[in-house]
Amino acid sequence: MTSDLLARLRSRDWRLSAQRRAVAQVLAGEHVHLTAEQVHDLARHRLPEISRATVYNTLNELVAMGEVLEVDVADGPKRYDPNVTEHHDHLVCDGCQTIRDVPRSDPPPSIDEGARGGFLVTGVDVTYRGLCPTCARYHRTKGRTGTVARR
Repeated sequence: MTSDLLARLRSRDWRLSAQRRAVAQVLAGEHVHLTAEQVHDLARHRLPEISRATVYNTLNELVAMGEVLEVDVADGPKRYDPNVTEHHDHLVCDGCQTIRDVPRSDPPPSIDEGARGGFLVTGVDVTYRGLCPTCARYHRTKGRTGTVARR
């Protein structure tokens, strides 16, 4: 995905400074959903002098441009998803907050006209919740039932 994001940014004539390039390169791979702090930590491995403010500003610009999605997980910091070329939903682990992209159902969920109360629906964001394989194993070995405690 790095090459995809970098290629999209180049095609938009977005000035790719060393700092912006480091942020874009960190957002590489499938199912990448990093927090701003994680992006900063990883970008510092590539460019030790990159500041936290630069990372936040770059992420905000990428979101405003529509090149990165901001994913809001209920019990944690926002995550940043570079997968903007495929319509998809998210699957969130209630144990460790890992996020995976999952294919969007076809057709996407809808709301009948009466339930919308006059709203014009402009988009759909679906978040599925569950336990990743690691947390599910932990949950089973501890013999827990009911609510999942966040580790």
